[in-house]
Amino acid sequence: MADGITWDDLPTELARPGTEIRRTDRGGLALCLLRLDKGVDTRPLFKGMPDDQCQCTHWGYMISGTIRVHTAAGSTDYEAGETYHWAPGHNLEAITACEYLEISPSDEYDALMAHCRRVMAGAG
Repeated sequence: MADGITWDDLPTELARPGTEIRRTDRGGLALCLLRLDKGVDTRPLFKGMPDDQCQCTHWGYMISGTIRVHTAAGSTDYEAGETYHWAPGHNLEAITACEYLEISPSDEYDALMAHCRRVMAGAG
Protein backbone atom coordinates (compact mmCIF):
# COMPACT_ATOMS: atom_id res chain seq x y z
CA MET A 1 0.00 0.00 0.00
CA ALA A 2 1.30 3.46 -0.91
CA ASP A 3 0.90 6.46 1.37
CA GLY A 4 -2.74 6.92 0.34
CA ILE A 5 -5.52 4.61 1.44
CA THR A 6 -8.53 3.34 -0.46
CA TRP A 7 -11.53 1.34 0.67
CA ASP A 8 -10.29 -1.82 -1.06
CA ASP A 9 -6.80 -1.55 0.47
CA LEU A 10 -8.04 -1.63 4.06
CA PRO A 11 -8.92 -4.66 6.14
CA THR A 12 -12.39 -4.77 7.69
CA GLU A 13 -12.34 -3.71 11.32
CA LEU A 14 -16.05 -4.18 11.99
CA ALA A 15 -18.99 -5.27 9.88
CA ARG A 16 -22.63 -5.62 10.84
CA PRO A 17 -25.86 -4.98 8.94
CA GLY A 18 -25.77 -1.39 7.72
CA THR A 19 -22.28 -0.69 9.03
CA GLU A 20 -18.77 -1.34 7.77
CA ILE A 21 -15.51 0.06 9.10
CA ARG A 22 -12.16 -0.38 7.34
CA ARG A 23 -8.99 0.51 9.26
CA THR A 24 -5.24 0.93 9.20
CA ASP A 25 -2.98 2.36 11.91
CA ARG A 26 -0.14 4.82 11.48
CA GLY A 27 1.80 6.75 14.11
CA GLY A 28 -0.56 5.89 16.96
CA LEU A 29 -3.64 6.87 14.96
CA ALA A 30 -6.46 4.70 13.61
CA LEU A 31 -7.27 5.82 10.05
CA CYS A 32 -10.72 4.54 9.19
CA LEU A 33 -13.13 4.67 6.31
CA LEU A 34 -16.71 4.08 7.42
CA ARG A 35 -19.96 3.38 5.59
CA LEU A 36 -23.32 3.55 7.34
CA ASP A 37 -26.75 2.87 5.85
CA LYS A 38 -29.56 5.32 6.44
CA GLY A 39 -31.08 4.78 9.88
CA VAL A 40 -28.02 3.28 11.60
CA ASP A 41 -27.99 4.47 15.22
CA THR A 42 -25.06 3.75 17.55
CA ARG A 43 -27.00 4.11 20.80
CA PRO A 44 -27.67 0.35 21.18
CA LEU A 45 -24.07 -0.46 20.24
CA PHE A 46 -22.56 1.96 22.77
CA LYS A 47 -24.85 0.89 25.63
CA GLY A 48 -22.76 0.00 28.65
CA MET A 49 -20.04 2.55 27.93
CA PRO A 50 -19.90 5.58 30.27
CA ASP A 51 -23.17 7.51 29.75
CA ASP A 52 -23.94 4.93 27.01
CA GLN A 53 -21.86 7.04 24.62
CA CYS A 54 -18.68 6.65 22.58
CA GLN A 55 -15.65 7.63 24.65
CA CYS A 56 -13.25 8.03 21.71
CA THR A 57 -12.05 11.29 20.17
CA HIS A 58 -12.54 11.50 16.39
CA TRP A 59 -11.47 13.93 13.68
CA GLY A 60 -12.81 13.40 10.21
CA TYR A 61 -14.27 14.38 6.89
CA MET A 62 -17.73 13.58 5.55
CA ILE A 63 -17.34 12.14 2.04
CA SER A 64 -21.06 11.63 1.37
CA GLY A 65 -24.37 11.74 3.19
CA THR A 66 -25.52 13.27 6.46
CA ILE A 67 -24.84 12.09 10.00
CA ARG A 68 -26.37 13.44 13.21
CA VAL A 69 -24.19 13.53 16.31
CA HIS A 70 -25.99 13.38 19.65
CA THR A 71 -24.23 14.77 22.75
CA ALA A 72 -25.36 16.01 26.15
CA ALA A 73 -25.37 19.52 24.64
CA GLY A 74 -27.78 18.55 21.82
CA SER A 75 -27.59 17.28 18.26
CA THR A 76 -25.63 18.53 15.24
CA ASP A 77 -25.82 17.37 11.63
CA TYR A 78 -22.68 16.98 9.49
CA GLU A 79 -22.97 16.75 5.72
CA ALA A 80 -20.76 15.77 2.80
CA GLY A 81 -17.86 18.17 2.44
CA GLU A 82 -17.63 19.03 6.15
CA THR A 83 -14.82 18.25 8.58
CA TYR A 84 -15.50 17.43 12.21
CA HIS A 85 -14.10 16.87 15.68
CA TRP A 86 -16.21 14.75 18.03
CA ALA A 87 -15.06 14.70 21.65
CA PRO A 88 -15.79 11.72 23.90
CA GLY A 89 -19.46 11.53 24.85
CA HIS A 90 -21.41 11.11 21.61
CA ASN A 91 -23.66 8.82 19.58
CA LEU A 92 -24.28 8.81 15.84
CA GLU A 93 -27.39 8.51 13.71
CA ALA A 94 -27.14 8.17 9.92
CA ILE A 95 -29.77 10.53 8.50
CA THR A 96 -28.88 9.29 5.00
CA ALA A 97 -26.47 6.63 3.81
CA CYS A 98 -23.04 8.10 4.49
CA GLU A 99 -19.35 7.52 4.02
CA TYR A 100 -16.64 9.29 5.97
CA LEU A 101 -12.95 9.33 6.88
CA GLU A 102 -12.21 9.22 10.58
CA ILE A 103 -8.94 9.60 12.50
CA SER A 104 -8.75 8.62 16.16
CA PRO A 105 -6.10 7.68 18.74
CA SER A 106 -5.47 3.96 18.18
CA ASP A 107 -5.70 2.99 21.86
CA GLU A 108 -9.08 4.73 22.26
CA TYR A 109 -10.35 3.15 19.05
CA ASP A 110 -9.18 -0.29 20.18
CA ALA A 111 -11.23 0.08 23.38
CA LEU A 112 -14.27 1.21 21.37
CA MET A 113 -14.03 -1.72 18.96
CA ALA A 114 -13.57 -4.20 21.84
CA HIS A 115 -16.80 -2.90 23.41
CA CYS A 116 -18.66 -3.08 20.09
CA ARG A 117 -17.55 -6.67 19.53
CA ARG A 118 -18.75 -7.67 23.03
CA VAL A 119 -22.16 -6.08 22.35
CA MET A 120 -22.40 -7.73 18.92
CA ALA A 121 -21.57 -11.10 20.52
CA GLY A 122 -24.35 -10.58 23.06
CA ALA A 123 -21.98 -10.11 25.99
CA GLY A 124 -22.99 -6.42 26.50
